[in-house]
Amino acid sequence: MSVEILDGKLFANEIQNEVKAEVEKMRKEGKIPGLGVVLVGNDPASQVYVKNKSEACANVGIFAETIRLPQDTTEEKLLEKIDELNKDNRFHGILVQLPLPKQIDEKRILERISPLKDVDGFHPLNVGRLTQGIPYLVPCTPAGIMEIFRRKNIELKGKEAVVIGRSDIVGKPMALLLLHSHATVTICHSRTLDLPSVSRRADILVVAIGKPEFVTAEYVKKGAVVIDVGINRVKLKEPIIGKDGKLKDSKLVGDVKFDEVKEIAGAITPVPGGVGPLTIAMLLLNTIKAAKTQITY
Repeated sequence: MSVEILDGKLFANEIQNEVKAEVEKMRKEGKIPGLGVVLVGNDPASQVYVKNKSEACANVGIFAETIRLPQDTTEEKLLEKIDELNKDNRFHGILVQLPLPKQIDEKRILERISPLKDVDGFHPLNVGRLTQGIPYLVPCTPAGIMEIFRRKNIELKGKEAVVIGRSDIVGKPMALLLLHSHATVTICHSRTLDLPSVSRRADILVVAIGKPEFVTAEYVKKGAVVIDVGINRVKLKEPIIGKDGKLKDSKLVGDVKFDEVKEIAGAITPVPGGVGPLTIAMLLLNTIKAAKTQITY
């Protein structure tokens, strides 16, 4: 049995084209969806993520503005900035790039964002709506994974699903989305006893733990659909020449040992090029959804 590689870039491009068409329609009606992105400090990874998000918005016609604040910004100053964005009708979505500097309480910041503009889906009100099965804005990574299932016609009803990882950003909302699709769901974590045997029950296995190549063949049922959310940079034993002709001493890997697991799985997402591109695509989709809720003119 040959494994199917689930190409996240392909699905992300489909979604972005759909969003672009929707934005063009809105602009013809004089409605311009807008996203405000707040970046505090100089974390290199965060700067790359924000740049990618801004470029994605530009590509589909969403108005986006990045508000850059210094590393020593106080919690109160950041709260004031969020209050401004909540009142600013140019912005239908607000995203605060995480992580934040240690002097700032992330939960307090995320709770200050208007639930209507919470395109990350982290506000307690949006989490509560998801729990009740009446979602408004859903966290982008789990929502993107559901798009993989939908676009590949992967049946979830009645299937056994295992989510390894219980984060508020991926694990918990992923479990809820699977549950609302009538899968039988188990959430595993660092205290789970005999994790491989629990994981092997899964028809659908979602791994989001941030441990490079943690899940090996012994964790996977033959023919399972394996979704790898992890993205980890690991050192190579010996440098290699990359596709760009430059010498590389590290590579990106997921939480799943891809080369080993692909011999058992029925379908699997690669890293990079799997779940990652869908996260930004779903951010665009959430921004459009938020804009349609708010624009009344």
